[in-house]
Amino acid sequence: MKKKQSLIGLIIIILLLTAVIVLLVRHFHIKNFNIVKPMVLYTSGQPKGMDYTRLFYKYHIATIVNIRSPYEHREQNWYSEEISWAKENGVKYIELPINKGHGKTDYFPSPEVQKEFLQIMADKDNLPVLLHGSTGKKRVPLLTAVWLIKSQGYPPQQTLEVVDKINGERNLTEEEKNFISSLVEQKQ
Repeated sequence: MKKKQSLIGLIIIILLLTAVIVLLVRHFHIKNFNIVKPMVLYTSGQPKGMDYTRLFYKYHIATIVNIRSPYEHREQNWYSEEISWAKENGVKYIELPINKGHGKTDYFPSPEVQKEFLQIMADKDNLPVLLHGSTGKKRVPLLTAVWLIKSQGYPPQQTLEVVDKINGERNLTEEEKNFISSLVEQKQ
């Protein structure tokens, strides 16, 4: 009888510990978080709640660059949370909207957006930067590729490896690959 009670108690403790671990992992999970270059550029999907504090203390984020367009700012009140948190913690907040787009290339960063992002990244007072969109898997990798090629001198293959890591399971389209190749041509 005592062995049965001890076994039940042990199972309950294991289940409780498992629940706590799952909650902690989910609590501190930042959607599609990637370290592109430590202390310089990080990318992610939309942070929320405690994600901001973790980014600030663990990665010392100095600037948040939000590429979500204004029509996306109404979802789940994330916009006011992000603005308030940045203001309260002395983190620069920059909106650099790129349309989410549903066509083949309408979500690609325009030359103006590319230029502005390169200027943001060139200012050492802005570093490290968190670049984020809603999922961090479509517009974010393309703008990251702009910086890697035009500012850091990455060759196309190395850039594609970084972009693939950011994209996770999502494969690049031919249009996206062509866009990245065109960045090398524009640089020359």
